[in-house]
Amino acid sequence: MIKKSTLEKVISEDLAEIWAILTSDEKRRVVDNFVIHNFKKNQIIYAENEEPEFLWCLLKGKVKMFKDGIGGRQQILRLYRPIQYFGYRAYFAKEPYVSSAAAFEISTLGAIPMTLVKELIDGNKNLAWFFIHELSKHLGGSDTKIVNLTQKHIRGRLAEALTLLIDNYGFEDDTETLKIYMAREDIANLSNMTTSNAIRTLSSFVSEGIIIVDGRRIKVINEPLLRKISKFG
Repeated sequence: MIKKSTLEKVISEDLAEIWAILTSDEKRRVVDNFVIHNFKKNQIIYAENEEPEFLWCLLKGKVKMFKDGIGGRQQILRLYRPIQYFGYRAYFAKEPYVSSAAAFEISTLGAIPMTLVKELIDGNKNLAWFFIHELSKHLGGSDTKIVNLTQKHIRGRLAEALTLLIDNYGFEDDTETLKIYMAREDIANLSNMTTSNAIRTLSSFVSEGIIIVDGRRIKVINEPLLRKISKFG
């Protein structure tokens, strides 16, 4: 059981952007209702068609939001990194979840009941604007992703997926190895292609000296060219 003082320190440091716009009473209510959850690799956080209950904040680890498609094929819609919020859109829309979320690796998340979030928004317009801003960014990103996934060729889609991983998670200390190790199937699901096409395109990038692949480890040798393919692919 985490001490209240320790929990408040964690929240104030990790949720600094929201913490700064709350009043003392609102902060106390958040601390009283904030629960930390630990998830194993691939463990479901919430599933499609479930009723939304919590505002989730990723504190440590990596999370994917995805939707199951035809034939059980998965489409990864969004990747989350610390500190990002998710799981609240469906509550605001008054509908069940239309996608699922799962931990990519061992992850720690914080959860606040959406009923409390609504009460806080009702009394704090700055918090309302925070969520309007967050939703607007995600909507713009989704619009761009739709166009890219439907109009770019396979090479462009895979290059975009790899640059997205760079931008979200960065590199290991060698400044070349992606700081996330993904199965080929996950890379394919992120790129909207079959696993076989993802494997062939990765091999093509290797032969062109753009990346080096060692199991699930990917080294990016020529990032400028990768980003060029992503932009014009």
